[in-house]
Amino acid sequence: MRACRRQDVPHTPVWFMRQAGRSLPEYLRVREGIPMLEACARPDLIAEITMQPVRRYAVDAAIFFSDIVVPLKAIGIDLDIKPGVGPVIADPIRDAAGVKAVRELTPDDVPYITEAVGALVGELGGTPLIGFAGAPFTLAAYLIEGGPSKNHEHTKALMYGHPELWHELMDRLADLTVAFLKVQVAAGASAVQVFDSWVGAVAPQDYRESVLPHTSRIFEEVAGLGVPRIHFGVGTGELLGLMGEAGADVVGVDWRVPLDEAARRVPPGKALQGNLDPALLFAPWDVVRRRAQDVLDRGRTAEGHVFNLGHGVPPSADPDMLARLADFVHEASAR
Repeated sequence: MRACRRQDVPHTPVWFMRQAGRSLPEYLRVREGIPMLEACARPDLIAEITMQPVRRYAVDAAIFFSDIVVPLKAIGIDLDIKPGVGPVIADPIRDAAGVKAVRELTPDDVPYITEAVGALVGELGGTPLIGFAGAPFTLAAYLIEGGPSKNHEHTKALMYGHPELWHELMDRLADLTVAFLKVQVAAGASAVQVFDSWVGAVAPQDYRESVLPHTSRIFEEVAGLGVPRIHFGVGTGELLGLMGEAGADVVGVDWRVPLDEAARRVPPGKALQGNLDPALLFAPWDVVRRRAQDVLDRGRTAEGHVFNLGHGVPPSADPDMLARLADFVHEASAR
């Protein structure tokens, strides 16, 4: 929390995106035979899976176990998370009628979120819980494409060809994201992260015109909640300055841009999060240690730094390597 607020810290804090999940044998055991969306709607499983990496690693924060499409499911969008594929939408949204189906989210739509966050805050004690939600562009990309996409042709066709409809959809999705974040903070989350996984697919001009207004509104509407706000996207090196303008307190950086360069691209008044390449987890320890030290050294050029990977933990990563990495970050960065 202090690093997010650009205050002095005794050591660089560390947590890992997707630290709760498929790389942990205990996760695979508890999830056996249970579909992803069911697991995301059971408070007991949400709490258990969120806690698993906190018990195993010396991480400085827990990340709430959920999925960015959970609020879409909660408002009645017909979707499923298919193993090995990802979110799949039964009826992709590509017209005005589809856009109107994206209704507002209320706390009554997600009582399991409130219950799980409350239970976790009690169990975590002084360890912060990071709530999260998907950003409008990434949610729109899933809704419009019908699932994961490499080139986002349908998404961009709507964005370029039907701007009024695009902005209406983005407005509704921004409302959804704000509501989902507010539920988590009201229940006790200490910080929030907005994931814009696919926004690296757009050029800076398109980001400024078609994405930034909606992302900015999200951060503005949760500003009064008093919790640090983190903004992360993949492949967003060319967008880092604009993402900094969106209003978050912390800008997440993927592994493609060194943190000292990111510090030059992001406007002043922001902390940075990142950004070890997740693929390095499969390298020998001396390589991991050297590259992690480099991330720490470059991170010192930022006004605040939270160590993380440049994306999520790969499913086949060795948990022991992550444990060793978390310990190293604390030892090597001790002030």
